[in-house]
Amino acid sequence: MPLNIFQDRDGLPRIILTEPKGSSAEVLLYGGQIVSWKNHRKEELLFMSSKANWKQHKAIKGGISACFARFGDLGSLEQHGFARNRMWSLDRDPSPLPPLDNQSSVDLILKSTKVDLKTPHSFEFRLRISLNADKLILIPRVRNTDNKAFSFSFALRNYLSGSDISEVRIEGLETLDFFDNLMNRSRFTEQADALTFDGEIDRVYLHSPNKIAIIDHEKKRTFVLQKKGMPDAVVWNPWAKKAKAIPDLGDDDYKIMICMSSAAIETPVLLKPSEEWMGYQELSTVSSSYCSGQLDPRKVLYGFH
Repeated sequence: MPLNIFQDRDGLPRIILTEPKGSSAEVLLYGGQIVSWKNHRKEELLFMSSKANWKQHKAIKGGISACFARFGDLGSLEQHGFARNRMWSLDRDPSPLPPLDNQSSVDLILKSTKVDLKTPHSFEFRLRISLNADKLILIPRVRNTDNKAFSFSFALRNYLSGSDISEVRIEGLETLDFFDNLMNRSRFTEQADALTFDGEIDRVYLHSPNKIAIIDHEKKRTFVLQKKGMPDAVVWNPWAKKAKAIPDLGDDDYKIMICMSSAAIETPVLLKPSEEWMGYQELSTVSSSYCSGQLDPRKVLYGFH
């Protein structure tokens, strides 16, 4: 399927993916960032900051972006890595990956440069973004093209659109250990049977399941996040006070955003020369009347029987 590429009004190359049933996605070559994902009813499924400044040619707060790389450093994901602020290229020779029916895809590539002091290692970072009727799939791959081994932490940072953050609950993180970045990365165990929001949160959940359900009671919609190769999950919301201090975030934006990342943080990925790491993330939505008891979120997590 030929790619639909155009220069948007701010001069950024933008790729439009569409599929026969009407859903769409928009991808910027700058940062390899997905800035829109709409279902067949044209409903926007991703959050975008009301203060997003498209003219500054820097990463936009919102959408989906890759946090890569913090070489050999656990660090905080708030520093995001440098891939979000680089111009990517179309990958003209992508490796064969399993096709999906009615799939619309784009393959992007980011290579290290010798003049960039922030990339001390030589690598190739490839990202396939695929859209079909009810799913958005990202397949990141990092190849070590250096002559020595290196390790890195990684995350796919998903800003999902919500109705009211106080009406959102996340199923699948119960009983897990997590690092709390608000308490100097102290380690705790999740005691609640579901994660809900009533204040600032910045946590790295360790060894999380491959499937997580994000349930929006008010919109009666559940996001299903499936992942492989990224064992951790990051949940972040700045809440009211900190939101006002973030220049590119609207004061009330925290109320309608769900920031959920698939990540490899606790144990950085180690790559020997010529080795390649591959991750996988699939986002989908299901209609949810959970608040009236018609959908058990555990069936979303563990399958319908």
